[in-house]
Amino acid sequence: MSKILYRDTKNGKLGGVCAGIAEYFGMEIWLVRILAVSAFLLGVGFFATLAYIAACLILDKMPEERTQRQTTYKEHNVKQKPWQAGQPAEQILRNVESELNGMEGNLRKMEAYVTSSAFNVDREFKNL
Repeated sequence: MSKILYRDTKNGKLGGVCAGIAEYFGMEIWLVRILAVSAFLLGVGFFATLAYIAACLILDKMPEERTQRQTTYKEHNVKQKPWQAGQPAEQILRNVESELNGMEGNLRKMEAYVTSSAFNVDREFKNL
C-alpha cells in the first residue's frame, strides 16, 4: 500500500495540512505545528504561508474510511506516550504485554499449522 499525503481535517486546526504531514511521516502533530510556526517566525513567513495555502488547495481531504482506520490503529499504538493516553506507565506495559502474548499465541497457531501434515495436503491441492 503506497502512502498518499492528505489533509487531515479531523485532527487539524486550520486546514489539516500539519496533521496530514504528521500522519504521512509518522510524526506527532504538535511537532509539525511547532516546525510550521517556527518557519513562519524565522523569516520565511511569506513562503511558509504561501506553501500552507497551496497545500490546502492542492491536497485532497483524507477519506473517511482511512480516518477511521487511523483512529483504530492509534488506540493500540505502542508509541503512545503515557501523558497522552492518560494511563500510568505500568498500565501501558500491561497492555503491551497482553498484546504481545496474543501475537505470540497467533504465531504458535500458525507455526503448528505450517508444520502439520494438513498444510502439506492443502499446498499439494493448490499446486494441482
